[in-house]
Amino acid sequence: MHDRGQTSPGLAPKPVLVLGTDDIASAVGHALASAGVQVLLVRDPEAPVLRRTASFDDALELGSFRLDGITAYVTNPLSGDRTGALLAVTDLPADTLLDPALIAGVIDARMRRGQRRPDLRGDLGFAIGLGAGFTVGANVDIAVETAPESAGLIVRGGTTLPPPAESSLLVGDEGQCLVRAPRSGLWWTFRDIGETLEAGAVVGLCAGRQVPAPIAGRLSGLVRRGTQMRAGMRLLEVDPRPDGERFEGISPLAATIAAATVGVVHERWQSPRQSARHEVLKWLT
Repeated sequence: MHDRGQTSPGLAPKPVLVLGTDDIASAVGHALASAGVQVLLVRDPEAPVLRRTASFDDALELGSFRLDGITAYVTNPLSGDRTGALLAVTDLPADTLLDPALIAGVIDARMRRGQRRPDLRGDLGFAIGLGAGFTVGANVDIAVETAPESAGLIVRGGTTLPPPAESSLLVGDEGQCLVRAPRSGLWWTFRDIGETLEAGAVVGLCAGRQVPAPIAGRLSGLVRRGTQMRAGMRLLEVDPRPDGERFEGISPLAATIAAATVGVVHERWQSPRQSARHEVLKWLT
């Protein structure tokens, strides 16, 4: 079977760094790779991935993972490891990879809630932020909205929309019901994504406490068993919709955000941010 994520080992331009390996970050990586752009996805240790069958995160556990026609491979760019793939995944610290000698630009797709966003621009050709917490000209060059009502909207000035209010049990981006970890500790589950559950059925144990399904439906998201959780982290997701059977592959929402992001990357490459004087001096010394 032809894999659109495979390229020649001799073709190795600097990749675009995508921070995150969840479904949104993976959709962005997939879209860029489909457009022939080399991509490096970086796992966010602060946010265990929920929708694993819709993301490339499992590549870090399995060595590779195929999603909608493209395979991602594990790599260590700091060791000179080259997989010959358009799409690679690593769990190296993001700070070690924000180097213009290694990457062409960065896309922050971590969508962390309630955390201050660092200034990602530095010496890189471009810095793009996805979701809440970004201000154009302060911590990114340009941003893309991710909320369902404004998904794909490009923000060229000002700040992106704030995140929705926190809740331990809330409606997800596309109608799913999210449950957050009730306490900090080890998560264990015998369930798998795609299973159909009745309301109240035990999904797993978080630090020894049973976590039930809040409503009837199919598990569309589930943090990997054996993960150390912090209280309040997203733990599982149940989709109650009778037509909500798609739990594998890229969702329409993620595809919309990814398409807008690819357009922004193209735009920034056509008209990159002007380098500051201190950046030029750094390159010359």
